[in-house]
Order: sequence, then C-alpha cells, then structure tokens
Amino acid sequence: MKNAPWFAHYPKDVPQQIESAEYESLAELLNDSFKKFGNYPAFENTGKVMTFNELKTASDSFAAYLIHDLGLNRGDKVAIQMPNLLQYPVVLFGALRAGMTVVNVNPLYTSSELKHQLNDADAKVIIVLANFANILEGILSETKLKHVLVTHIGDMIGGIKGSLINFTVKYVRKMVPSFSLPKATALMKALKSGANHDFVQPPIKSSDLAFLQYTGGTTGVSKGAMLSHGNLVANLLQVNTWMKSGGLKEGAEVYITALPIYHIFALVANVLGSVSSGSQNILITNPRDMDGFVKELRKHKFTILSGVNTLFNGLLNHPEFKNCDFSKLRFGFGGGMAVQNSVAEKWLEVTGTPLAEGYGLTETSPVLTINPLDGRHKMGTIGLPISNTEIKNFDDDFVEVAVGDPGELCAKGPQVMQGYYNRPEETDNVMQEGWFKTGDVAIMDEEGFFKIVDRKKEMILVSGFNVYPNEIENVISSHPKVLEVGVIGVPDPKSTEAVKAVVVKKDETLNEAEIIAYCKEKLTGYKCPRHVSFISELPKSNVGKVLRRIIKEDDLKTHTYEGS
Repeated sequence: MKNAPWFAHYPKDVPQQIESAEYESLAELLNDSFKKFGNYPAFENTGKVMTFNELKTASDSFAAYLIHDLGLNRGDKVAIQMPNLLQYPVVLFGALRAGMTVVNVNPLYTSSELKHQLNDADAKVIIVLANFANILEGILSETKLKHVLVTHIGDMIGGIKGSLINFTVKYVRKMVPSFSLPKATALMKALKSGANHDFVQPPIKSSDLAFLQYTGGTTGVSKGAMLSHGNLVANLLQVNTWMKSGGLKEGAEVYITALPIYHIFALVANVLGSVSSGSQNILITNPRDMDGFVKELRKHKFTILSGVNTLFNGLLNHPEFKNCDFSKLRFGFGGGMAVQNSVAEKWLEVTGTPLAEGYGLTETSPVLTINPLDGRHKMGTIGLPISNTEIKNFDDDFVEVAVGDPGELCAKGPQVMQGYYNRPEETDNVMQEGWFKTGDVAIMDEEGFFKIVDRKKEMILVSGFNVYPNEIENVISSHPKVLEVGVIGVPDPKSTEAVKAVVVKKDETLNEAEIIAYCKEKLTGYKCPRHVSFISELPKSNVGKVLRRIIKEDDLKTHTYEGS
C-alpha cells in the first residue's frame, strides 16, 4: 500500500493485514464463542445475568421458531424494534444463525419513518417492544409484514421481578400506550414453541446479507446499507485485533453498552465485540436517565465504555460519576461524532484513562480508523486506518490532496458495504473507482493520523473561506460556562454566510459578549461567531449526535437575517 505512513505507528501487535477467512459467517463466530465461553456471563440487564449457554439455547429456540413455525427462508428480512434488553441479543443472534437478514429499527421512529423502513427493507417479521406497538398498529396494514411478535421490558428478567417491572411500566408509569394487534404473538410464547424443534444450522456464505443497516437519514431519506457476513466478520476481527493491543483479554472484560444496539457502533464494537471475546456486557436500557445510568455504573468494575461525545459530557457533568470505580477501566472509546478536546481532557482527569476516538460509518460496518490503545493516541484525531484498510483524501475533482490539506475522506477495505438496498443510483453516488466517499472532510498528518474537519455538507462559507463547525464547537465547548454547543451557518449579504453559535449554558451568567470575546482570543476573525443564541437543549439523534440540520431549521423559523 503506497503512501501509508500510518503503518510505522501501529501498535506492535497489530499487523498490516488480517486474515478474515477464519470464519465464513457471523453464525460460525457466534457458535465458536458459545463453545469456548459456555458458563461465562454474556449479558446483564437490570440485575439479570444471561450466560453464553443460556444465550445459545434461547437463540436456538428463536431460530427454530423462524424456520419451523413461521416458515421463513434464508435471506428473509427480520426487523427488530426495541431498546437494549436481554431480548435483543436473543432475537438478533437467532435471526443471524437462521440465515435471515436483520433490519435494526429505531424504537423512536414516527409512523412514517417506520413505514418507510419496513417497506424499503421488504421486512416479513418484526419483533417490537410493547411500548412502541401503537405506532406499528397505525401503519401495519400499509406494510409487507406477515408476522408480528411483541415483548415487554421485564419478559426475560423473569420471575416476580420481571412481572413487577412489566406491571410498573404499564400501569404505574403508563409507558405502554394501548394498542390492538390481535394476530401478534408474544415473544416468550414464540421461544417456548421454538424450543420444541431441533435447530440445525443452515449453510451461510460470507457474501450473504447479515444486515440491512439503515443510515440515520439526517441528510436525506434513510437508506439500507447492505452489510454481508463477510463485511461484519472482517470488521470485528479488525477491531478486536486493535483492542487486544490495548490489553483486552478474552473472558475478562466488562463492557458497558449505553448506545442503542440498533446503531451500528454499539452493534459491532460492543455486542459482537463482547460476545466474540467472551466478555460480560451490561446493557443500559435508558441512558438518558443519567441518575439511573450512573447508579448502574457504580455497581460494576467495568473495563470498556463506548459512547458519543454528548454521552461522555453528560456523565462528566453528573455529580456522582466521579465516585464510580475506574480501577479496571482500560479505555473509553468515542465514535459517532467528534469527541471535543475539553471532554477528552476532563475524561482523562476524572477516570485516569484516555478517551480514544475512532471513526466509521454505517456503510463501513462501521470502523475505519482507531487511535492506538497503547498510550500513543493523539487527542483530537480519529486515529490511524485499521488493518486491511486504505484511506485517502480527495478534492472535488477526485485528485488526492497533499498531506495536511483538507479533502473528502474516501476508503477501501473488506468492511465496505455491498451497496444500498434497491438503490443503484445512490450506490453509484458514493462509490468512485472502488473508493467509498464518506462525505466527511479530513486532513492527514505526516504520521498518518487523520482528523475530521467536518461534514462536507455542513461546511460554512464565509467570504470565500471554508469554516468548519467542529473547530468552533471545540473552542466554545472549552468555555467553563458552556454545557453544549452547536454551530451553524446563517445567511449574510456581505459574506454569503455568517457563523452562529447555539449554546446550552452551564452557568446562567453566560452572555453573548463573553462567547464572542472568548472566540476572538482563540480563532481567526472570520471563524468567530457573529451571532449567538441560547437554548435549553440541543436537538440530538437517539444516539446522542447533535443534529445541526435541525438546529438550523429551528433557528431560521425564529430568527430573521438580512439577505435571507
């Protein structure tokens, strides 16, 4: 691989190339873990622990149910719509081992978003949490679904505790809106029925689709990225090799999974990662309940915690987080959006461990780069391209840019998707000469470390100069009176666009003049915000990614600018 300076800075145990032929499919990988780690704890939620043996038995039952009771065939699409519960890995692994294609669905989707995804994916069955079943009821007749399975939060907790949780959720907290799905089957009944059949593993090829993983839809209609078993196996081995260089040991780790499993980051780095390494995985059902989240953290000597910038920032601003036991923590792993320097610095101060940033997308299964986990990470970068992965930055004419110059980050590797489902034109738009075009602007330094400058579409044009919101947000977030910030471009007749900062205060005394003065100390003049406004909360995706598009839409509804 020419012009690949990053190899010289790889951790000593990480090879340039990894042989992914060890496993033909995720099913093979999962079966191997079940054999090796049988009685080890696999997943825990609300105090209930499920061992690898118990996970295998339950996923066997679900796989058998899909094949024998529902008559589904290899490749049929199985949708899953629930938060992080013990039921999730059961149905996820059952569907994969049955040779089906999994369609992960955001539980907070509106009816129109849900209808779009189910129809676009040609889903035949859905497993839905009762809390969201009313949304499904409203659009069920407009979908191609043949079967509906319903579960409740406490179903797999079992016993008196599980029943009490279900009663409290439905009747005390009133979190289950009334719904009518008369032909639906209870998931626990389905598992009981499936247990009456012997599950025989069908042949699954590396080229078979494992997931139709839908993009966030923040820049347009959500599209289904076709991720094969080969894509996922390759990326999992790439990530695990990197993590072993940071000291990861089989059967000895405790993962915290607060990001939703339906999101590709948590799906691969946490769920598949923990199972493949024989690790215990603590599933956090509602990380937005920060009090409950921190209370759960204090129960465990966790070793790996992954998240996005807003999640880490929220934890650091919780008064009890500093009292957690960080004695076994190997590292925090940030992705999904840029980790701000101020957050990374405070994380190191509070936990004593680095917050290592990586980078990837739904379309790349997802990981493309990771910072070294052996103490040589570079704060403010997304790290180095992982094994078997080539990355270059190109200009608008698809000419590679020089080291240190910004260009669109493009990637090649075995983790890159097969394309968008039933969208050949959309696929062609993001693939050029074998390179996947990420839509992100990046620079590479002399050592091969990459830094994301910003989303190409969110760049602000000020008097002919490119201004990147990430850079300004990084500065403003370091102000001691700022909790969160989003930066957008707004119309300006003299400079095309002007920079505007939308700020959530940590200290009510903060004002516009302070923000502008602070930026003038640290940024070139044209990068400084011309406008500042304050709001109580930034709009975010369910993963916690700040949605600048929504900030901009809301701002333009309430503010008028000259030239707009």
